Order: sequence, then structure tokens, then C-alpha cells
Amino acid sequence: MKVVIAGAGSVGRSIAHELVRHHHEITLIDKTPSAMRVASVPEASWVLADACDPSALADAGIEDCDVVVAATGDDKANLVVSMLSKLIHGVPRVIARVNNPRNEWLFDENWGIDVPVSTPRIMTALVEEAVSEGDLVRMARFHRSGTSLYQTHLPAHAPVVGLSIGEVLLPPGAILTSLVRDGTPLNAERDLSLEVGDQVLLLISEEAERDLDLIGQLMGAGGPEEDEDEEDE
Repeated sequence: MKVVIAGAGSVGRSIAHELVRHHHEITLIDKTPSAMRVASVPEASWVLADACDPSALADAGIEDCDVVVAATGDDKANLVVSMLSKLIHGVPRVIARVNNPRNEWLFDENWGIDVPVSTPRIMTALVEEAVSEGDLVRMARFHRSGTSLYQTHLPAHAPVVGLSIGEVLLPPGAILTSLVRDGTPLNAERDLSLEVGDQVLLLISEEAERDLDLIGQLMGAGGPEEDEDEEDE
């Protein structure tokens, strides 16, 4: 997934760092030379330019990116970047940082914004949740216990689809707590069967995070092998 992040301050760099860890292609753009701390996220591409300039956004590769994150410390700049991204360049998903809560009413579809958010962790999760299916996305971490809340949407090829929750065998320390189906939250009753498109919420302990790959496979991460074989042919 290609993501352009406008604003290379602490928030933008934090988002870039998290997304790079999840193997996404990241471009950071900022007009301030002192913000060009390339060593902080060396895997990302860095552009010294004003993100409010349409030509600068084009130079940053916005034409073929999947998500734009307007993460500057200036709400006016974030609104302009969002509007240019959505209305001029047609970016599929635009996420914008709200610095001043009093400006929240402005951050809507009229400015090309799909999701207004305010913290790096939430922004990272929403970027991935917007385009990922089957991949586990950490939504929150409870620091006192070390447990994390993860979510995913079940694709058709997920091994757990069609099973009842009681039949899903997760590693110790991982619990399927609830799910959302057609906008309705549902308790994780043992007899409830999992369906394609269900948004599944899991609590995973720090120890169980060592088994994230296994849990991800159960939830359908990576795509069906037969499709990949057909593409290779």
C-alpha cells in the first residue's frame, strides 16, 4: 500500500514508522528543512515541499497512492491537503489530523476527508483497516496489563469462516471478544458462526503476540494460496 503523509513532525514520523513496520510504501512531505529527519524513518521517501501546493503533492506520488494522511500541526493546512487530495487528485482514502477540537466540525466530506482523527496510533490503525482484509490491526494497547486489542475483517478464504466461535482454536492468551456484523455489535457466543465480512475484535496478551502470524492465518491474512498460484501461471 502506498501512503503519502503530509507533515513530517513527531506525529507524521510516528505514523510513518508504524506503517513502514507493516511493510507499506511511505512518502513524507514537509516544507520545513528542519523536519527532514531522514534517519528517523530511513525506509520512507522524503520530499521537501509545501503539501498545500498541488504540484508538490504530484511530485510526492499522490496520483497513484492509496491513502493520504494530513498530519501537520496546522488544521488549515490539513484541510487544504485533504481537499486537494480527494477533490483534485481523487485519492481513495483521506485521513486528517484534527489539532484543535473546536475545528472538528470542518473535518468532513465537504473537505474531502474520510476520517478525522487525532493520534498516531489511531491514524495508523485506520489507514490499514481501510484497505486491509484479513490482516490484524492493533487498535489499542493496555500498558498496565500488556494486552492489546486487535481487529480484522474476515475475507472469504479465512479458515475460521463458517466455524462457530467455540470451534475457533486460538493460542493461549488470545480471546475473540466480540464482532460487528452489518453495523451491529454481537457478543462472542460460542454457538455464533463467523461469516465473511465480520469485523472481529480480539484481546491478545503480550506473550500471545508471538503467535500473531498464526492468528493472522486463521483470520485469512495473506490471501488464498490457489489465487496466488493462478497469478504465477
